[in-house]
Amino acid sequence: MTEQTPKIAGSGGSLGLVAATALVMGNMIGSGVFLLPASLAPFGWNGVIGWVVTISGALILAYVLSRLTRARPQAGGPAGFVTDAFGPTVGFFISWIYLVSMWTSVVAIAVAAVSYLSDIFPPLGKGEHIPAIAAMALLWLMALINLRGARAAGGFQVVTLGLKVIPLIVVVVIAVIVLNDGFAQIAPPAPGSISFGAVNGAASLTLWALLGFESASVAAARVRNPEVNIARATLWGTGLTGILYLMVCSAIALLLPVDLAAHSAAPFATFVSYFWRSDAAVLIAVFAVISCVGALNGWTLLEAEMVRDMAHRRLLPAWFAETDTRGVARRALLISTVIASLFAAMNASRSMQSLFEYLLLLSTSATLWLYLACALSALKLGIGRPAAILGAAYALWTLWGAGIGASGLSFVLMALGLPIWLLVRRKTVEERV
Repeated sequence: MTEQTPKIAGSGGSLGLVAATALVMGNMIGSGVFLLPASLAPFGWNGVIGWVVTISGALILAYVLSRLTRARPQAGGPAGFVTDAFGPTVGFFISWIYLVSMWTSVVAIAVAAVSYLSDIFPPLGKGEHIPAIAAMALLWLMALINLRGARAAGGFQVVTLGLKVIPLIVVVVIAVIVLNDGFAQIAPPAPGSISFGAVNGAASLTLWALLGFESASVAAARVRNPEVNIARATLWGTGLTGILYLMVCSAIALLLPVDLAAHSAAPFATFVSYFWRSDAAVLIAVFAVISCVGALNGWTLLEAEMVRDMAHRRLLPAWFAETDTRGVARRALLISTVIASLFAAMNASRSMQSLFEYLLLLSTSATLWLYLACALSALKLGIGRPAAILGAAYALWTLWGAGIGASGLSFVLMALGLPIWLLVRRKTVEERV
């Protein structure tokens, strides 16, 4: 059994149900949804089915996490569940690959934010190194907010979530109006147009947009009444985000002409200007930046929490587990921001689009291993086994859909953690002697 999850000192270390739900939804609603409708448009109704499959799989895995949290509150999150079930070695490598996915995710989100900002301030998109420098500046800005404590970060998350759902609601309202007034129609699926391969391809695309439903569980030490609030925040956050995504992306992909939607660089702006106002592009860009910044804030909180939790469980040096009077693991937060900044700097020569796609693939494939490990942990621990079987099957299916290249890259990243694990284990043995 893992050690008891520590209580974080300081008034800044407490997230209620609303803030925990905002953390889940804010981390899920990031950069992906503003670009995804264009990618899904060629799939037609296969994209709608792909959303249903992905949302169902995410809800099943969210339910498994909620059951694990209720049954093993002392585990403190996904890393603890895996450690309880399979021991510290497996727990370390799953935690390590998930931590790497966080570092790459925050860089991907920061790059996406800079990409949207460059539409408003074109100089940000010029030059070889300016986008990377701007992305690093955003990383450190979010670190400064999180240094004020979890309460400040949680409040910022609630505000940005309220703003980022505005364009999603606008699209839904416009879709209802144009359908009700007969300005547009959704054509039924053509005979033979639905195929397993197309649904699988669409589901693989939608997965990135739903990553993050585990956020409340990862931040368990920051959540008040975690046995109840984590389960509620996880299920409510996943369900509400999934419904919003299904309605918004399906409306854009099915109501716009396919060629127009598929070749749009800003499908939200294209949809709003096509059915409402032509000057909406700038407003959509502003809301997209807000969405990215909100997600970046949430993932910055989680990456620091992950490092602190791993250090507490002796999976990383104990030096990272110390917190200040506000309950902030400053060392974990600062070292995570430094590493994320290095990821951005090392890839500064890539264009923003190629860098975003590279990091998206990397973070998605890495996160899948955590989902599979949690489902298998529930199976071994005898917790919610029917849902755990379905969750494991879904995780395996998504790993297969991600491709051999992505899975191989994940294994390489896992192997890179081996020297760190050997060093930590040797130090632990020395301390016991």
